[in-house]
Amino acid sequence: MKITKISDDTHENSACHSDPGLNPGEESSANSRDSSESKIPQNDNSVVTKISPAVKTEGRHNVFVDNKFSFSLDESQLVKIGLKKGDEISAEKLAELKNESDFGKNYIRAVDLISRRPRSEKEIRDYAFRKKWAKENIEKVIERLHDRGYLNDAKFAEMFVRSRATLRNYSARKMKMELRKKGITSEIIDQVLTASDDFDENTALKNLIQKKRKNYDDKQKLIAYLARQGFSYDKIKAVLKEDDA
Repeated sequence: MKITKISDDTHENSACHSDPGLNPGEESSANSRDSSESKIPQNDNSVVTKISPAVKTEGRHNVFVDNKFSFSLDESQLVKIGLKKGDEISAEKLAELKNESDFGKNYIRAVDLISRRPRSEKEIRDYAFRKKWAKENIEKVIERLHDRGYLNDAKFAEMFVRSRATLRNYSARKMKMELRKKGITSEIIDQVLTASDDFDENTALKNLIQKKRKNYDDKQKLIAYLARQGFSYDKIKAVLKEDDA
């Protein structure tokens, strides 16, 4: 914090004219005391004292304020904000920069989650809520993910249906239920299921019967199991009859 010497009229006069009531030693002591007491902070701003690349996180830079680590920013944030060593920042500005830092880290985390497997918007929001991200940053992260094509519920639904149709043998009812849990709207679900070349409920039912039939000696128990997976009784009976023929 910068400081400055401020002298009042009394001090200026004493500097120019010796007080006849003081001997030289006393005068020097008084002047020294007055000078020391005149040092006060110029303002309440802090100073950016150092900006250096982060060791553990590539692409981020650590920002030190008043010689202490304060927050980190990625390269694009640094360029956008124009922050540099020696800048003075107010307490309000420092709070804004720390929030911007949190936003950058939140965004990187969201991209990391999506890189591991596709996510719906609701999944990202649920994660952010559990981690107690700031509401403002949640909306900014969601908006940027949409803008950059990382978040798209229609594409997510298409990939979900494709994987479940080929690997899980889901019924249409179970497929819809699982997609609703992911926050996908009924309109998108119906469009995706109608347009999908990968999903055919009869094929899924036949595959599931072939896979599970050996586990059930009682046909009624097999029917009950298939019904719990979301297949209708009429379809189950029709496929079993065809399979038995």
